[in-house]
Amino acid sequence: MSETLAKSYKSTIIPALRYRDAHAAIAWLVRVFGFTAQAVFDGPDNTVAHAQLVLGNGMIMLGSASNQGEMAKFMVEPGEIGRRSTASIYLVVEDAAALYENAKAANAEIIGELREMDYGGKAFNCLDPEGHLWSIGEYDPWAPA
Repeated sequence: MSETLAKSYKSTIIPALRYRDAHAAIAWLVRVFGFTAQAVFDGPDNTVAHAQLVLGNGMIMLGSASNQGEMAKFMVEPGEIGRRSTASIYLVVEDAAALYENAKAANAEIIGELREMDYGGKAFNCLDPEGHLWSIGEYDPWAPA
C-alpha cells in the first residue's frame, strides 16, 4: 500500500473483538468510553454478526463470540483463559481522569490506577465486563515530539 493510499483512510489498523453478549458490550463501550455505534448488523438468536464502533479517527469492530466464522477456531475470549489477554487496546483521550471515573462507575475492573506517565499525560488500565484489556491515556503517539 502506498503512503498516499494509507493516508486516505481514517485508520488502517482496526482491532476486532468478540463478546459473549455483544449487544451489552456495545452499550457499555458507548456509555463508558464514548464510542459511537457506526454500524451494527444483527445475527441470529440475538447475536451481533458484525459491528463497527468509532471514537475520534479510530474504530474497533466486534461481533458475538458464538459466531462460527472461519476465524472462530483461532480466537478465545478472556473468560476462557483466566481473564488474560494476548493484546490490549489503547485509546487516546483528552481527559483520562473523566474516563477513569466513568469506568469505575460502570464497574470496570481497574488493573492500573490513574497516574501521570513518564512519557506524558495521565493513563489507566482496566478490563471491560468480559475481560478485554483496555489502556486509556492522554499520551498521543502521533503528536510531534
